[in-house]
Amino acid sequence: MNPLTLAQEIIDGRRICREDDLSFFLTCGLEELCEGADKIRKHFIGDKVDLCSIINGRSGLCPEDCKYCAQSVHHHTSCEVYAFLPEEEIINACKLNEREGVDRFSIVTSGKALTGEEFEKAIHACKTMHKECKIDLCASMGFLDEQQLHRLHEAGVTSYHHNIETSKRNFPNICTTHTYAQKIETLKKVKAEGMCACSGGIIGMGETWEDRLDMAVSLAELGIDSIPINALMPIPGTPLENEPRLSEDDILRTIAFFRYINPLANIRLAAGRALLTEDGRIAFQSGASATITGNMLTTAACATIRSDRKMLTDLGRICSNTL
Repeated sequence: MNPLTLAQEIIDGRRICREDDLSFFLTCGLEELCEGADKIRKHFIGDKVDLCSIINGRSGLCPEDCKYCAQSVHHHTSCEVYAFLPEEEIINACKLNEREGVDRFSIVTSGKALTGEEFEKAIHACKTMHKECKIDLCASMGFLDEQQLHRLHEAGVTSYHHNIETSKRNFPNICTTHTYAQKIETLKKVKAEGMCACSGGIIGMGETWEDRLDMAVSLAELGIDSIPINALMPIPGTPLENEPRLSEDDILRTIAFFRYINPLANIRLAAGRALLTEDGRIAFQSGASATITGNMLTTAACATIRSDRKMLTDLGRICSNTL
């Protein structure tokens, strides 16, 4: 089958499922695959690009053993360690990103789950941001239960991020301190709460192409709304520090078939944009419709957001106006 023919079929209502022959995505021509992915993006998502930014609300000392992560206590990295940030610091970062035209702002915390006094601080910070800012709010705080998710939702958080990271088959090779099933259950709780579910993963961790396809299908089966695709940037001191970096063609092929399999989702560029030409310009013509932007609390964040907005505007895409 021709990729452009398949793209039109998807626009007309066809949906890729697990029973389909997915090997087509690995053997077809990359240029036509990307062209078809962009056609699907244009039809279902349009030209608006969703920009999100994050703040590392609590860093380091994570008990989980995810092999890619600098914040795990199991690894020996130069990761900064600190408890939950002061609310004023979080609010100031939120307002900075809002002024720069970012669509949503997320507090991300290390650890299996944010609990106790630190969770209460997060709730208060979210309520304050919801009151003082118009930017959409997201959170990524690990394995929260139904009550915690509901409280976040009531505090003004409309989106929750929780990556599945890789395929079900490959997951035990990446993490042993929690399970893939626990990830899925958390995402089901997010959907049940009525929040936007944001979940994707990391490519380049030694997985097969079949693992990447499986991850794309699993996310489609869950009805995930926003799918961040990270290309591994190996961190010294982690078990994956010597993994080879992915080629641009491999990243673009992955982004493109994620679009075919998840036509209604925001396919979001995340870590690894430095591996792409012009910081991902081609990816936005290959199915991507969103990105993480900025650089947390540094002054470089403004420059990064502005350069992203300029690149996207030059492509004819639409970014939110600054306030």
